[in-house]
Amino acid sequence: MPEERLVHPFPPVFGGNSRILILGSFPSAASREVMFYYGHRRNRFWKVLSSLYGEEIPDSIEGKRAFLLSHGVALWDSIGSCTITGSSDASIRDAVPNKISELLNKAPIEKIYANGKASFECCEKYVYPETGIHAVPLPSTSPANAAWSLERLIEAWRVIL
Repeated sequence: MPEERLVHPFPPVFGGNSRILILGSFPSAASREVMFYYGHRRNRFWKVLSSLYGEEIPDSIEGKRAFLLSHGVALWDSIGSCTITGSSDASIRDAVPNKISELLNKAPIEKIYANGKASFECCEKYVYPETGIHAVPLPSTSPANAAWSLERLIEAWRVIL
């Protein structure tokens, strides 16, 4: 798979009642294809959140957006552009962060959570110095994080409630 220089292709999800911000690293190839967050069918993000909030997994982008907003959850990625091979966080180079402070000026975010190591490292390197807010690291919901069962992920992610 070739290495590509890519720019994040879709906007953040947030609203006037967004109290928490969950940051991924950079959209996977599957997410870039469907033009929305956690588009890979084996990514467990939507299963984890649906379990935590006791709701069915939304089956459309509009449904997912409404689900997030109804629970005060904002969603974005820490990286705005980078060089990447496919969907591999390990291959990310030359990362340019998203302007997280601009989102924080538009929504009443109280806490930032990082979905996975790459997002957390980007947050510590770029977001914290700009905002003074440390992200809380969470285990990745990616299928590449096979060491974590769905049940363990749900338990670890319970801190967002």
